Amino acid sequence: MARPSTLTFDRGTLVLHPPPKARSWLEHCTWDDRVERFRAPAQAYRPLLEGLRAEGVTVLDRAAAFVPLEIGPAAHPEPFVHQREALEAWTAAEGRGVVVLPTGAGKTLVAQLALRQVARSTLIVVPTLDLMQQWYAGLLAAFPGLEVGLLGGGSRDDTPLLVATYDSAAIHAERLGNRYGLLIFDECHHLPADFSRVIAEYAIAPWRLGLSATPERADQRHEDLAALIGPTVYRRSPGELAGQALADYREERILATLSDDERARYDALIEKRNRFLAEQNIRLGSLEGWQRFVKASGRSRAGRAAMLAHREARGIAFGTESKLRVLAELLARHAGERTLIFTDDNAAVYRVSREFLVPAITHRTPVKERHANLERFRDGRYPVLVTSRVLNEGVDVPEASVAIVLSGTATVREYVQRLGRILRRQEGKTAVLYEVVAENTAEENVSRRRRGEEPLGASVQPPAPARPVPHLEADETPVVPVRWEDF
Repeated sequence: MARPSTLTFDRGTLVLHPPPKARSWLEHCTWDDRVERFRAPAQAYRPLLEGLRAEGVTVLDRAAAFVPLEIGPAAHPEPFVHQREALEAWTAAEGRGVVVLPTGAGKTLVAQLALRQVARSTLIVVPTLDLMQQWYAGLLAAFPGLEVGLLGGGSRDDTPLLVATYDSAAIHAERLGNRYGLLIFDECHHLPADFSRVIAEYAIAPWRLGLSATPERADQRHEDLAALIGPTVYRRSPGELAGQALADYREERILATLSDDERARYDALIEKRNRFLAEQNIRLGSLEGWQRFVKASGRSRAGRAAMLAHREARGIAFGTESKLRVLAELLARHAGERTLIFTDDNAAVYRVSREFLVPAITHRTPVKERHANLERFRDGRYPVLVTSRVLNEGVDVPEASVAIVLSGTATVREYVQRLGRILRRQEGKTAVLYEVVAENTAEENVSRRRRGEEPLGASVQPPAPARPVPHLEADETPVVPVRWEDF
């Protein structure tokens, strides 16, 4: 009698031996001369087993080390309709895919509902220590009967429900790869990076959930998320949820005029930069063009001078005195309201902090001071905070109703993250986002790009229509077509 084929896990890969009398496994496996066995990537675990089972082949599965989670009564708030729809869409995609929801729309609850549904050992991966602590506290509150572990920031727990940073999970990917049936990637746009992607590639997890407000990446690697996690199964924008799960809001773009001296200097610097770009046949406005400019700037004195001119011109547009006058007017208009001021660089943060006597938070702010500033902002003792990029992602920012963007990058992600900081719902609240933009400078196109608008003088393809999702009434129960017990 022939021995049954056995599937084992080996440091981020699968070993299948002896080879079964079937064909489906051939597309996943390659021969490894070192061990004289057929080997497959760990992430092929689910399609490999499903293919063999479809052919009627029995496989002894010694690869999976994940276990059921004994989930008792959970302390979840009642989901909004969009959260139930997101869960249903992910379930209909057989428990693999990315859910895209704005900051403040409750992505964490979607993940907790998915965890409860799968009820298997779960690894939750987050980009920062702050987010790791937030998830830890949230899971303890939602699942009081479960032990929650941490991996990162000095912790190295060994639990079936584990929260880890991307860095720590990547370092331990070979060890963790077969221990978790469900992977949840918060801010999943971090996953496709060279260092982080092994978390998904070395894992056998049959179920995978990605969460993000803006999964798109400038290097286009967000396209890898379909293979690493699954396709985008559900997406909603801030506008679609405003007045429902999120607060109503409005946006206002204010043009700040350069002084005569600033204008003269700005135009001279831009002319100097553009002269070099024309000589090198480089066009800005894309990641490729910027990368070519950076490389060219390191090859000659003219290139370095052009880059310095670019940076000085950018500094003039971002830091023009007229922006501070606009800021003073806006702070007076919204006196007493909780207001967040965003800039692109730390120097501008400290300048605003000094001139307007408001507390600042940057990456240099000590942890205790940052915590104290956020708590005082939360209880109203500090009505205004100024910050750079440090509060864009991964920090639990108290509720605010006004955001003033003095400068920023061209990424849509940054725009959505900053908007999300003021969208937490409150009865009667209408949030407002101000963008203060230097008139007739490159910053106007920066503003348009981060809003997803067509840059001036450019032509772009219209966005693809959003994928339709089935509507789920608030009193319906999600359909579960996946047989979770199969794994």
